[in-house]
Amino acid sequence: MVSPVSVVKNEGPKLLPFFKAICMYFALWLPTSSPSWISALVKCLPILCLWAFLLAHGTRFLLARSAARKILAGLVFSVLGDVFLVWQEDGYFSHGLLMFAVAHVLYSSAFGMRPLNPLAGVVVAFLSLLSYTILYPCLFGPFTYLVGVYVALIGLMGWRAVAGVQLANDLWTWTRLSACLGAGFFIVSDLTIAVDKFCFPVPNSRAIVMGTYYAAQMLIALSAVECQEAEASRKRG
Repeated sequence: MVSPVSVVKNEGPKLLPFFKAICMYFALWLPTSSPSWISALVKCLPILCLWAFLLAHGTRFLLARSAARKILAGLVFSVLGDVFLVWQEDGYFSHGLLMFAVAHVLYSSAFGMRPLNPLAGVVVAFLSLLSYTILYPCLFGPFTYLVGVYVALIGLMGWRAVAGVQLANDLWTWTRLSACLGAGFFIVSDLTIAVDKFCFPVPNSRAIVMGTYYAAQMLIALSAVECQEAEASRKRG
């Protein structure tokens, strides 16, 4: 297993543009009341930097690793979702929901179905059902079923991320843990969006949503680089 210290040393410099883009987003803090292509660019820039982060590992790496390609594709759909959500008050919220739903399907596929870990699936399914039950009285129109489908898909993604972490059997790597944490942050971010939009205003919701969202995407992107680091570690050994 590649050590976290090695990960920070090798991957940290490639993530510097991502952290700078996040600082720019929170420093500018452009008002959501007046959406523009500038605000869309500022919002999407950290995710675009994660595109560059994965591409920096080389074309050969991406061509050889289907999981990395799926995560990159998920980041592409995430950017599309971010753009639609900038104009959500103009009726594009459902479009953003669809883009992120596709991203979650891609992430789930990247995490794979092994190990299956049905117990984790039962726990995540219960929490997903509980979340939807809480949201249901606040939903209206097509969102009644759209949110239900979305909760199921992000729950699937969360299950596949959690399933890879089996601490009791020492069957885990730092990238599986990264995927698990990323999925958790993503669920917190999206649940905050749902509660704030459909139920009641959440204090500091934008900071909570974007902070956990960027952390989630970074951790999921990091989960794609295990194979390359492991190969480099073997060569050094």
